Amino acid sequence: MDSAEDVQESSVLLEAQLAEFKRQMLELPPNYDPLARADLLLQIGRTLIRLEKNQDAWDAGREAFDIFTAREAWEGAVQACDILFLSDQPESLAALGQGIWLTVTFPMDPELSVAMLQHVVDETPPDSDGAAVAATVAHYLVDLRAEGRQREDLMFYTNQLLATVARRHSNVDDQQAFSQWFKKLELEEPAKFLPRLRNVVDVLVQEEWWIDRDAIREKLPVQ
Repeated sequence: MDSAEDVQESSVLLEAQLAEFKRQMLELPPNYDPLARADLLLQIGRTLIRLEKNQDAWDAGREAFDIFTAREAWEGAVQACDILFLSDQPESLAALGQGIWLTVTFPMDPELSVAMLQHVVDETPPDSDGAAVAATVAHYLVDLRAEGRQREDLMFYTNQLLATVARRHSNVDDQQAFSQWFKKLELEEPAKFLPRLRNVVDVLVQEEWWIDRDAIREKLPVQ
């Protein structure tokens, strides 16, 4: 009974938060910055996910994604993709793939990058090489982009993630076996594992791209 009451109280609080975010959206000034609306849509989408109102969460996340991509606010777009994936709709895997493509292409909060790549680990079968590639890229991005305490925490976390993937993939249970497994799967060099991640992304997205990757690549400082 206590548990049921806690759930009910939590739902009431979440509904109150949702109402507040919607109120803030209605009170945006006539000349508001679209990114302000997109940020509120993220808050709304996350709250709707917790309330298990997945279709509404998808709608909020999709609108936010379009606003962020139009303004080339890529980290916001990835956060929207996270909501779209968690909403468990027909195109959720496509959203995950596009979020991963963006989070690898553009520097952003490494914690967000790790979260997106962990979705691949969680969604793929134990014997899938895709999970190993995703965990390796997560570790690589943390090593490349994170600093200070965040780097220490995330390096530890992604090391543990890799160990978990190795254990479920090939029953790896010691450092020597891990090193052999890592080398066998060709996970040592970015030039090898990054192209394999592109294959994972292509499988997730299929033909449902909502962004023009070629146009985005043309604007990158390094092609």
